[in-house]
Amino acid sequence: MSVPPPPRGADEKYCSNCGSIINARAEICPNCGVRQLPAPGIIGPSTPGGRNRVAAALFALLLGGVGIHKFYLGRVAQGIIYLLFFWTFIPAIVGFVEGIIYLTMSDQEFEKKYG
Repeated sequence: MSVPPPPRGADEKYCSNCGSIINARAEICPNCGVRQLPAPGIIGPSTPGGRNRVAAALFALLLGGVGIHKFYLGRVAQGIIYLLFFWTFIPAIVGFVEGIIYLTMSDQEFEKKYG
């Protein structure tokens, strides 16, 4: 019969290796010495593929004319099309609009579409 873990406070978390209660901001467990993963949202939300919604939006807003955001999101064919037509400034306009769309998306929607 397993014993339930003791309750933890708001500023505490469980060690990912040994399960002991440690400070929520601890980088290394004082009991077992294993480095802890950062708390969700510390670095910024990203998809399992490592793509960040805000980074994609900034790429689209600043470098959308050459399709950098498409390469970042793994849409290489679309990125090449942006590169081929960057001289028309149409990709820059579309990239700007896409950047705004990325900023208005929720993290869950972004992960669902680009994750």
